[in-house]
Amino acid sequence: MTASDSTVLKQNRFKSIRAEVHPFCMVCGQSNPFGLGVKFNSEAGGSVTATFLGHAALEGFEGLLHGGMIASLLDGAMTNCMFAHGCVAMTGELRVRYREPVQIGEEMIVRAWIKHSLPPLHMLAAELKQGGRVKATATAKFMEQT
Repeated sequence: MTASDSTVLKQNRFKSIRAEVHPFCMVCGQSNPFGLGVKFNSEAGGSVTATFLGHAALEGFEGLLHGGMIASLLDGAMTNCMFAHGCVAMTGELRVRYREPVQIGEEMIVRAWIKHSLPPLHMLAAELKQGGRVKATATAKFMEQT
């Protein structure tokens, strides 16, 4: 099996887990007609990333993405990171640090990675960047589902 074949298998497993246990998620669920439909991709090194373009319906203060949406995007990235590692786990604790306002209508990149794991507990981190600047960060504890 080549490295490329292995990557394809991991991506397929990632998509399968997400579709099976998370189809109606408001962040990444592809079956939720009211959801954001964010598509996360697994990256070399075990992280996941997604690009997203916020729109006016997600606004908090004028022209700015609502803080709850920022937290949801970061949490969704970390959940998808767990899926990418073949693990179904739920958020037990989430800490968000808002560094700068996030502009509506400008592309943003959300990325998450595992900091360390001692199953069934996993510590993750995530960041939201816009215009090359880190706008928000998060850390979370995730607990595997049995």
